[in-house]
Amino acid sequence: MKINFENAALDLVPSGKNYSVTMGERSSFVEITRSYNGKLDLLLDGQRVSAYVSSDGAKRWVTVNGRTMMLTKSSGIKRGGGKQHHTGELMAPMPGQVRAVNVSAGDAVTKGQTLLVVEAMKMEIRIQTPMDGIVVELMVKVGQTVEREQILAKVEVI
Repeated sequence: MKINFENAALDLVPSGKNYSVTMGERSSFVEITRSYNGKLDLLLDGQRVSAYVSSDGAKRWVTVNGRTMMLTKSSGIKRGGGKQHHTGELMAPMPGQVRAVNVSAGDAVTKGQTLLVVEAMKMEIRIQTPMDGIVVELMVKVGQTVEREQILAKVEVI
């Protein structure tokens, strides 16, 4: 998962209950030891840290040692197998039901193209690709109920 942090990119890569966190040239390892009522007890490079988290959609406010930072999820672009190949995960912005799937795995898509339509609270939400690429995988089908931030499709950028 790629997160924007004070205009810098923060990459979180899950590994079991741990995460590898990279920001610029600096990498750290984070383990969530306890999570309850918006509080996370963490081991950050072996040091105990408490973080308080609140959220609104893709935005997260995280307070650590009295300092609050706003994190926002970006398009979910992760490094793939080759240097020029990236895979973007398209996620549901809110719970709803898939009303249309306009592409198939293997289809070429262009930036801004509507891949899926999700209905939530009587609104149609068009899930559009943020980049040109190839649909690698569709995780949903028409009529399926989805949760907020559930991965709907993956698009590979070449």
